[in-house]
Amino acid sequence: MSKEEKPRVSLVVIGHVDAGKSTTTGHLIYKCGGVDQETIAKYEKEANELGKPTQKFAWVLDNLKAERERGITIDISLWKFATKQYEFTIIDAPGHRDFIKNTITGTSQADVAMLVVDASHGGFEEGISRGGQTREHALLAFTLGVKQMVVAVNKMDDKSVNYSQSRYEDVKSEVATYLKRVGYKPAKVTFVPISGWEGDNITESSSNMPWYDGPTLLDALDKVSAPKRPADKSLRIPIQDVYKIGGIGTVPVGRVETGIMKPGITAQFAPSGITAEVKSCEVHHESLDEVGPGTNVGFNVKNVALKDIRRGDVASDADDNPAKGVTSFEAQIVVMNHPGRVTVGYCPVIDCHTAHVACTFTSIKQKLNRQTGKVVEENPEFLQNGDAAIVTLEPSKPLCVEPFAEYPPLGRFTIRDMKQTVAVGVVKSTTKDELA
Repeated sequence: MSKEEKPRVSLVVIGHVDAGKSTTTGHLIYKCGGVDQETIAKYEKEANELGKPTQKFAWVLDNLKAERERGITIDISLWKFATKQYEFTIIDAPGHRDFIKNTITGTSQADVAMLVVDASHGGFEEGISRGGQTREHALLAFTLGVKQMVVAVNKMDDKSVNYSQSRYEDVKSEVATYLKRVGYKPAKVTFVPISGWEGDNITESSSNMPWYDGPTLLDALDKVSAPKRPADKSLRIPIQDVYKIGGIGTVPVGRVETGIMKPGITAQFAPSGITAEVKSCEVHHESLDEVGPGTNVGFNVKNVALKDIRRGDVASDADDNPAKGVTSFEAQIVVMNHPGRVTVGYCPVIDCHTAHVACTFTSIKQKLNRQTGKVVEENPEFLQNGDAAIVTLEPSKPLCVEPFAEYPPLGRFTIRDMKQTVAVGVVKSTTKDELA
């Protein structure tokens, strides 16, 4: 099979800050494709000069980030590596709480999540604690529809762990318990004990852990199921970024979630209703005649100013069931992490695909049993942690969402307040803004 024909899989790397996400990811890319030995040597030298010798693999990513600032690459951060079966595109999701907006944008486009957990004493406990990001990221991934997960239990080489099987088993059982609460089936989640820094069990089995007979991290990723891509639905592309490129013009960038994008169609952007002819489509700097679902594409549109299109807009085909803005939408939500009561009038930020918009709760219609989905109370006065409910939300400014049943990537959302994920949900139905 030629390199081009491998199915593409998007991988989001999540976990607590300092769990070793960048180092582990950098190591994978170094071993499987993305970065040559010469570049690594250069980064190693720079890292040593700055007195940060353990950072060389993370530097791969961070320097590529800086490269990205200078040129145009078509993604949040597009690093690739190949396994036997797939070509993986890595979406790096930073771990600091302030970055959770980017994490949500990245996670909403991923097929598979790699959760990196710090096994070191103290590090693990901090990451899994109530305020740690291990829990929040896992929950985000599940709600945003990333149903496949591989857990990398990192820092097995740490002095406090010393490749101990019992520590690995403790960490694994605690993470598995939490993942089960979130909704994952622990039996289907592969756990791999690794050292992102030393390279144990990343692409080759480690002699330091003879007690472990499972797959390496690379093998675990190679065993995921290829995502099904809905090419026969109408076109939907949530916009991540918009660039102005000299000599070419305005280039919106996003992932084709459903349908087929091709030059010559008239693109319609929601919620603004602006239309424009698509002149060309580019994937990884290569012009293509058509681009199917799952692929990040940059497309050049005629006669549209940079300011007219923004992140969070959705591109569609003006002649085939185009996307529209909504004046309100009905959703099923689960409140997970709110310090008080959620009542009508509450106005948090809704993150859906690449959009971040404040929305007001205009009604709380029904409270549901989380397990069975049956109605337990009509028109409840308030919701609190653990409650599932059907609610109506009204965006404070134009927003494009779609029912989850029709366009899953445009129908999943998280509700954020006070820099935390307060609730998660799916869109049941929408009231379209027919004026747009």
